[in-house]
This record gives sequence, C-alpha cells and structure tokens, in this order.
Amino acid sequence: MNKITRHPLSALGYQFIDQRFLPKGKDEYYLRNRQNRSETNFRNLNAQEIELLVRNRNQSDDWNKILVADAFNPDLVKNCKFFGLVRIGKLEPCFLEYHNLRMPVGIYNSNIISCDIGDNVVIDNVRYLSHYILGNEVVLVNVNEMATTSHAKFGNGIVKEGESEDVRIWLELCNENGGRRVAPFSGMLPGDAWLWSRYRADLELQNQFLAFTQKAFDHKRGYYGKVGDRCIIKNTLIIKDVWIGSDAYIKGANKLKNLTIHSTPDSGTQIGEGCELVNGIVSEGCTVFYGVKAVRFLMASHSQLKYGARLINSYLGSNATISCCEVLNSLIFPAHEQHHNNSFLCAALIQGQSNMAAGATVGSNHNSRGADGELIAGRGFWPGLCVSLKHNSRFATFNLITKGDYPAEMDIPLPFSLMSNDVHRDELIVMPAYWFQYNMYALARNAWKYKDRDKRIDQIQKLEFHFLGPDSMMEVLLGISILEDLCGQSYFRQYPPDKAPTNESIRKKGRELLITEDPVVDRLNIFAKGWENSSRKVRVIKVMSAYRIYSQLLQYYPVHCLLEYRNQGQYPNFSDILALLSKSGAPETWVNMGGQMIQQTDLDKLVSAIKKGEISSWSKLHKSYQKLGQEYGKLKTIHAFSMFLKYDGSKDFTIDHLKKLLVSAKSFRSWLSEQTLVSRKKDYDNKFRNMVYNDLEERDMVLGALDDNSFIAADREDCHTFNKHIDSWLASL
Repeated sequence: MNKITRHPLSALGYQFIDQRFLPKGKDEYYLRNRQNRSETNFRNLNAQEIELLVRNRNQSDDWNKILVADAFNPDLVKNCKFFGLVRIGKLEPCFLEYHNLRMPVGIYNSNIISCDIGDNVVIDNVRYLSHYILGNEVVLVNVNEMATTSHAKFGNGIVKEGESEDVRIWLELCNENGGRRVAPFSGMLPGDAWLWSRYRADLELQNQFLAFTQKAFDHKRGYYGKVGDRCIIKNTLIIKDVWIGSDAYIKGANKLKNLTIHSTPDSGTQIGEGCELVNGIVSEGCTVFYGVKAVRFLMASHSQLKYGARLINSYLGSNATISCCEVLNSLIFPAHEQHHNNSFLCAALIQGQSNMAAGATVGSNHNSRGADGELIAGRGFWPGLCVSLKHNSRFATFNLITKGDYPAEMDIPLPFSLMSNDVHRDELIVMPAYWFQYNMYALARNAWKYKDRDKRIDQIQKLEFHFLGPDSMMEVLLGISILEDLCGQSYFRQYPPDKAPTNESIRKKGRELLITEDPVVDRLNIFAKGWENSSRKVRVIKVMSAYRIYSQLLQYYPVHCLLEYRNQGQYPNFSDILALLSKSGAPETWVNMGGQMIQQTDLDKLVSAIKKGEISSWSKLHKSYQKLGQEYGKLKTIHAFSMFLKYDGSKDFTIDHLKKLLVSAKSFRSWLSEQTLVSRKKDYDNKFRNMVYNDLEERDMVLGALDDNSFIAADREDCHTFNKHIDSWLASL
C-alpha cells in the first residue's frame, strides 16, 4: 500500500530540513543562503506589484515570502502558484533565443516551491519546481517535475546525517560480485577508480579512500539543487536531486535522478531525447543522447553515450564513446571506442585506446560457478567482429583479436600481437609485432588521433597516448626473452640433444638462432604453453620478424624518449645523458594507472603516504598525480635507456652505444614511415575495394587520393625532421 500523508497547505514549501538536523540557531535556509552566490539585493513586493500579480492569475500562500530584485517586472509573471520563500531576480521585457527556441523572459504557468531564481530567466509550463537555485538566463520549458530532497547527494557516494550505510551508492567495477566496488564522487579520475578497485586486501587503504570521499562533501541535510547560468532544459519529464553546471543543454530527457552534471562555458554538456540517468556523475563536455540508459555510473570529461547505449555500474574514461552497446561492471580508461548494437562488455578493466567491434562479446562470465570473472586488457585492446571471449583473461598492450569464438580463458603476454583461431588445426595462432608488419598506418594514426582528441581542460593525469610507452616497452623487453625461450624449446624438441638442455642453454640457443636469423627458425613449430586454458596448441608465428622488430624498438625507444623529453632540437651532449642515467639501475616496473604511467616504486610511495595520512584527501592525491606527471618525461627516458642496457647486456652506457642508437633510430624511423604508407596503400591497390567505383578518379573523389592523405604527409614530414635532428646530433658528437 502506498503510504500517503496529509499536511496543512500552509506547510507546503517549509520545513525542508527536519528539525532534528537543524544546527542550533540556524533556520532552514542557512545552507540555501550559502549556496546562492547572487549579489542581488532582494526586497519585498509592494502593494501595486501584488495587485498586478493577482490580476495575472498568480497565487501565493504568503506574498511576504516573495522577494524580488529592484528590476522585477510583475507583468512577466502569469498564472503561477508560489509556496514558501521564493526569491526572483530581475525580469526585463525581452526574449531569449537558443537553437531557434524563442521564449519571452518571465515565469508562466508554473508551480514554484521555495526557489531562488536568477536574472532574466524563462520558466514556462514547469508543473512542479521545488527547492532549486537557478542561475541567470536559465530556460526551463515544459518540465513535469523538478525537485530536490533535503538529503540529496547529487550522485556522490556519501551518506547524509541520520542515514544508514546501506543507502550509499557504489559502482561495482571490474567484477559483477561487487568485490571491487568504489564509491563515486564528483571529480573522480580513472586513476582514483583504479587505485580503489585494487588493493582489496589492504583494509586500511580501503577505509582511507572511503573517508576521502565522505569528507569531500558536507554531510549536512538541506542543500538545494542548482542550475547554472545559461542552461536550457526543455521537454523533460523528471529531474530530481540533480546539480547542473552552467551552459548545459537538456532536451527531451525522460528521467534524471541523483546526478551531478558538470558543464562550463567552454565545455558544455548535452543530454538529449529519451535518456534516463540515475545515480551518477556526468563530467564537463559530455554528450548523452537518443535513448541512453545509465545507472550507477561515472562519465569522465568529453565522453559520449548515444543511440541507446547502456552503461551500468561502470566508469567511462575521458574522450571515450559508447554507442548502442551494453557495458556493465567495467572500468574503462580514456580513449575507448565501442559502437554497434550487439557489442557487449562486462566485468572488465580496459586500459584505454581500445576499440570494440560489432558483435564483440567480452562477457562470458559464467564459466565459473558464479558471476565473478574478470578480464584485463592493456592499452590498444581491439577485439574484432563477432569475437567472443571468456573470463578470466588477460591481454598485453595493443592486442588485436580476429573474428571467432575463443573457447577458453587466455593470457597473452606479447604486445602488438594478432590472435586468431585456426579452425582446421584447432589451434590458437599468435602473431607478435603484427601491427608494425601489416597495419602500421592504423597504429601510427591512432597515436596521433588520441592525443589530438584529448579535450580535457583540467589535465590532472598526464596520459600516455603513444604506442611506445613504459607499459608496452616493458612487454617488448619481456617478449624478447619469451621468444628466445620458445624458439630454443622448439629447436631442441625438433632436434633433441644428447642430454636434456637447461633453461639457460634453451634461451641461449634461441637467442643464437634469432640474432643470426637462422633459416631453421622458419621450419620450427613454435608452441607456447599456459597461454590458453585448453588442451589445444597455441602456435606462435613469424617469430623471427617479431624478434627483429622488438629488438629494433628497444634501440629506437631511448632516442624517441630523449628527443621528446628535450623538445626535439636540443641535443644533449654525452655527459648530460650520463648525468641523466647516473641513478638508473635495473629497469623499473611501470603501472598503467588510469592512463597515466607510474613506476611501481612511486605507486608504493603513494599508497604508503595515504595510509600514513600524509595524503589525506582526493585533492592532495590529485596533486601527487600532477607532480608525477611533471617528472614523467625524465623518468620515462631513464627507463628507456635502462631497458636498452639490459637488452644489450652492458653495465655502462658509452658514446659508442649512443652513436649506434642514433644510426639505428634513423633507419627504424624511416622504416616506420614507409610501413605507414605501405599499409595504407594496400587499400588503394585492392581490386575488391576499387570495383565499386567507375574509375580510379571517382575512387579518389570519394576516398581522397593517397597522395593527399594529410596524416601520411604529416608523418613523412615528422620523419624528415626526426632524421635531420639525428644527422645534426651525430655531427655534434
């Protein structure tokens, strides 16, 4: 039975805060007065204004509770009912126009309960407007219900005075069983969500994160909803407990409840037709439109949900787009793309620069005895058309998976790999270094694209967008050892020695075969163990090519980092490099923390500082992110050289090493540029792509001529500049 209580009409608009929660000596408006930053001097209505308001079919329970600005025009208020304390800014005889919507300034045909209304607003046919503070030039047209409760949290995972813990909103990230849940908060970065979702056994750390969130917001009851200046809200059904920044545009939404919607003059947020958003945070610059459903979610800045997308119990990183798809219980780092109605993502940690194709199903969770599986994918994860993956699985950076139903869990440690099913031989095929050999154009263009599309205003976390980063290059260094082991094992399996080989002799033989590029490698059947949880074989192909490319990357990467660190054009002398490397030792382990690369030792220090109370809030933790970001170029460069020394087997870096690296880098950069052109040229040489055009001229009109490709031209120019720098540097040594 619905519990409906009756109260005197005279109480409507009053007693917003229960007497139990009012501080001594305060009235129910004390928080409202603090929130309203208007400098308007309000006054009571005069007798003439009251007479005009009544003549215009307006009603109030107490005209003394209607306060107005000096420039208030009662002729612009018609057919309204007012309850409680209502303060109205100036109303001038003009109209506001936005996207061909032209509405006269004023308040018409609305019921208003205890609100503060800014200057020159348009309020028309708002059937129920309760406990809101509206900014200047706000337009509210055709809104059914817009109200705030005294215990509103605006999407933040906090509890108010007198509330029990079970009302707290949680995001159950990375796992459907809720074991990695985090409490969302306004301003939450992907690094915050990742940190909180890890270290689950460290209860002290977990308690600190919850305390950070709780104390970041006032737990007192009585805050009003706010709508910032120049917001447009029209044809919307329900808005409840929503805080909206300036310059937002909301049209045709079904339901918005318990939300913070960030929006600024430079990064306006838009929410469109048929959307239902409940219990979440929408950051600045986001767009949400056409039937989106989002529940218990956080959208980082400049991300998009559209065309019926469903986002539930998930964090969507900045500059990401989800269209049509369903995403559940996932933590997604920045620069993620997911389109097409039948694409499904569940219980996953996707570490950015990723793309989910049509029919991809990353959600076969129930191959265990409960809904508790997880998937972890490094940067550049790309499951292709109709890919079906099992939990638990783990993938290295920039792994591409071809169309197919993958029957078992996978753990693929080699970066830049292509995975495919060989149905006839019932094998899993892994081709390492695929991108450099067959699709360099996409790899290079994506690195540029992600950086170019980073529209964040507050870049607190320094994101790595290049495909060569500490995460991928650590895997390249490990991949060298893995390929040596696999090659040595396969050789001795095919050509058994007199006595069982040791692990050292296996790797030594593999290294010897791969460095010398012995033709016997191409005749070996190279299989990996432990990469798939099944009895079928995992075949690794094109091992020699991959080994060569991995080796070239390790020699190119230090020069790439050094020129990037020194702003390409400043050539450090050899002594400067030695000084930079003076504190380097064994290569550090790096972690992708929400798209920001951080050394494990620095991460350990952060965790320790949080537990000791040295970092006592999210804002202080964010300052630590920024400080680490300022050191990133230097630390990444040191890491690159330490990896090269480990690969080279040298203890010290010499000037001969530097000359060798510069010569190698110049050659490899030219090869990368050539591969970028060659991989794109394949599309122009493909007769099946050309057959839909009457002639090549028409093709070039539709697609653009290859010679006019702006990215290829920019890449060539960048390569030319890079090589000029190398020549000048070599000449200076």
